[in-house]
This record gives sequence, structure tokens and C-alpha cells, in this order.
Amino acid sequence: MATVYDFKAVKNDRVELDFSSLEGKTLLIVNTASKCGFTPQYEELEKLHQQYKDRSLVVIGFPCDQFAHQEPGSDADIKEFCSINYGVTFPLMSKVKVNGKEAHPLFTWLKKQAPGALGGTVKWNFTKFLVEKDGVTVHRYAPKDSPLAIIPKLEEVL
Repeated sequence: MATVYDFKAVKNDRVELDFSSLEGKTLLIVNTASKCGFTPQYEELEKLHQQYKDRSLVVIGFPCDQFAHQEPGSDADIKEFCSINYGVTFPLMSKVKVNGKEAHPLFTWLKKQAPGALGGTVKWNFTKFLVEKDGVTVHRYAPKDSPLAIIPKLEEVL
């Protein structure tokens, strides 16, 4: 059985992130977009990052343009937008697809671990996957769920 630590992805700065370097940490993986009604969640995601990074939480944003073209910018544009508007310091990855044949393998795996209401798809931007330290146990949260609503589960698993 694969774990989240078996995956790799390209960061926004074009440097590869080998998830094995995060082994033993709790991960909050979110597909993000800059022009979405849920975009203000960046602020709460950054708050979680700041509050729990010393307790081994890593928030990781994966920009995605598959939903109503709500992430049209380049990786550089996205990084600048997130930094200026929301003070984002957690890792942002290069833009990916989360559904379909071209979906990033990490999201294919996450959807299998925690299928959600629509089964094997991501419904919309800001779907959140909380991966426990074992690298296998995944909890899924809907786009409308506030990142701060995850705090009780974070306290339990950290």
C-alpha cells in the first residue's frame, strides 16, 4: 500500500518536493484557486500553518485551474497573489489537475483514500485532505468547510 510519502510534486519555484522528506508529519493538502469564492480560505490556511507548524503540521497548496478557470495565472502570479493578499508562507506547488486522466497521482491517491460525497472526484476548489502522520489515514473536508473547522481533528492527530 502506498503512503503519501511515496509521492513527489513540483513546487511553485520549480524545485521538486519529495514527500518522503515530510515523513512523520501531518499534512493538510488543499487544491487552491485565486479567483474563487473560497479564496479567502488562504487566510485561515496560513493561520493553521503558523499555529501548528511547530507541532509537525505542513499545509500544502496545489493551485488548480480545472474549476471554472478560477486559477488562470502563472506559478509566479499565484505566488505573488498569495503572498501580497494573504501573507502565505506555506508551500505552494506548481499548478496541477486534480481530476481526470491527467490528475496528479497524489490526488488520484488522496481521492481513493477519502472518496467524499461524489466518489472519486474533487468537487471544487479548496477541497482539503488531512493526512495523518502514518501517511495513510486521510480525512476529507469539503470546499465550504472552513479550514479552522479542522482544528478539533488536528488536535486529535498531532
